[in-house]
Parts: sequence; C-alpha cells; structure tokens
Amino acid sequence: MLNKIDLKGLNLEEMERVVADHGEPAYRSRQLFHWIYGRGVRAFDEMSDLPVTLRTGLAERASIGALASLAREVSGDGTRKYLFGCADGRSIETVLIPDEGRLTACLSTQVGCALACAFCLTGTMGFVRHLQPGEIVDQVLALQRDLQPGERIGNLVLMGMGEPLHNYDATVKALTILVHPLGLAYPPRRITLSTVGLVPEIVRLGHSGLGVNLAVSLHASTDELRDRLVPINRRYPLKELMAALRAYPLPPRSRITFEYVLIDGVNDRPEDARGLIRLLRGLRCKVNLLSLNEAPAIPFRRPSQKRVETFQRHLKSAGILATIRESRGLDISAACGLLATETNHTPVGKQRNG
Repeated sequence: MLNKIDLKGLNLEEMERVVADHGEPAYRSRQLFHWIYGRGVRAFDEMSDLPVTLRTGLAERASIGALASLAREVSGDGTRKYLFGCADGRSIETVLIPDEGRLTACLSTQVGCALACAFCLTGTMGFVRHLQPGEIVDQVLALQRDLQPGERIGNLVLMGMGEPLHNYDATVKALTILVHPLGLAYPPRRITLSTVGLVPEIVRLGHSGLGVNLAVSLHASTDELRDRLVPINRRYPLKELMAALRAYPLPPRSRITFEYVLIDGVNDRPEDARGLIRLLRGLRCKVNLLSLNEAPAIPFRRPSQKRVETFQRHLKSAGILATIRESRGLDISAACGLLATETNHTPVGKQRNG
C-alpha cells in the first residue's frame, strides 16, 4: 500500500513540490495551502477551485492529518481545556483563555517535557516526544472549530506542555505557517513564545526574522536558586542567558517578558526582588508575577497575596513594569504549570462542561 504524505505541517514550498509532482502549476499550491490552513478544510473534495484531477490525485497519495478531540472541560472562569489525541495514541492539552472580550490560545509543543522545572506538573511526565509542526498548528485549527458565533482567537502563546525551543525546528516551522498570509495570518505581535532559557536557540530565534514576542521563565535572580528551580540553568547560567537577551533584536516598541512564579518563602522575599531589579537593570522588559499553582506532586506552597503585592511594589519602585497575573482555569487544572496527561495513553473520548 502506498504511504500517504501528510500535508498538515508542510510549508508553502513543500506544498509546491507536492503540486508539481501532480503536474500542476505553482499557484495551485497556494490554493491548497490556503484551503488547509486558512480555511481549515480537512477533505480534498471540498476544495472547489482545485481541478478534479488534482483533488483525486491528492486523495490517493496524500492526507490531511488532524488531532482527535478527546475531552473538553470548562472552568468557572470561562477557561476551556482540551485534550487532543495524536495519531500515535499520545495526548496533549491545549487551553483557551477568555480575557476582556479576547481569546488567547495556549499551545503545547511537546508531549511531556525534559526540563523538569521544580514547580511544573508537566515536567513530572518526563519527555515523551516532540510534536510535529502539523500537530502544533492543528491545535489552533481544532480550537477554531469549537468557537461560538462571534468568537475569535486573538492571541497565541506557546506556553503549554513542553519547551518550545527544545523542539526548535518544528516550532519555527509551525510559526511560519501560523503567520503566513495564506495560512492562519496571525500578526507576529500576537504570538508569544515562552522559554526557560535555551541560550543557543534564543540566539537562533532572534536571527530567524519571525518577530514573535519572547517570554522568559526566570523565577530566580541567582544561579544558586535558579539551579534548584530551573535545572537547565546549570547548562545556561544567568550570565549567559542575560547576555543573549541583552543582544536579542527586539522589534520597535517591544519588550522581553519575564515570567516569575512566586513561591512562598523561596523566591518571594525582598532580597529576591532586589536581586531581580539588579539583574534586569537597563533591559527593555516587563515582569509578569504569578503565584505558584499548587498540586500534590509539587513540593512548594503559594505565597499570600500580601507578599505578592509587596514584591510587585519593590519592582515598580525601581521603574520596572510589573503585573500580577491571576491564575485562570485552576478548577480544571488548566493554569500555568498544571498541564499534564497523566498516563499518556489514548483516553476514552469524553466531554465535560463545568
């Protein structure tokens, strides 16, 4: 039996080669690309402006992969968490967050994660595998199919399961599809990639020309503490990380975002705030402060709101833009650091609405 090529995840140049193999001109590839990504079509016979011979040939030799929708949960605050199944039986979680009339999609880039941050539940899964570009893109297409009339996903954040820069090539390829005018046409300023600090890949991303927003999960201002919380810091310590960020080619009027999860008695003290101020001095940036989201497998506790606000005041008094971010979707384990598919075998399909 002929192995079919999966078109979901191919970029425009790759689709041009597929179309050329069928004896069709290059402009047909642009139509095909737009049908798959711009319109989210999953059947060749719906591509009405393609010749019947091309549609028939594609149906015989190609496929359009799609994630399976296995479960859907809705939080009391309106956050939606989706469990999607991959073709190999693995599963991933994706989150859709409402915020002041806008929707933000939180996308996964890996099944599990190899980086084992001490406060993140995804890391307890270990690393299972990288997602393919089509699996990253298809999370957005699957969410779009579930939208209500009048809803639109305005922002994309690569902050779900996995470290995006550990899966650099697939992540960047997916981003090129997400921003392409014939693809999903997201402006780069509406996309944020979050990393714990893989320095060589940060440099590569800066030179890629994609222009997406960069967020860095920092969580500590000293190597001693960051080694404990974010083990990759032992490979890329703060001096190397901050040098790469200071050299990062920021678009005009853009800032690097630093994510800082506050952990009671660990990194939320005044001296931690003062260390963070010294570390960020002179850098065009903002800091998102998040209280730890607790879970039985995480050996830390959430700080009081008073400690969070005191930490914020220290930063603001030094002229640093610092925002306290509220956890969303806590009641369905959809908040930051809580995404994990416990067994990572294909679950029984189900839908739950809270």
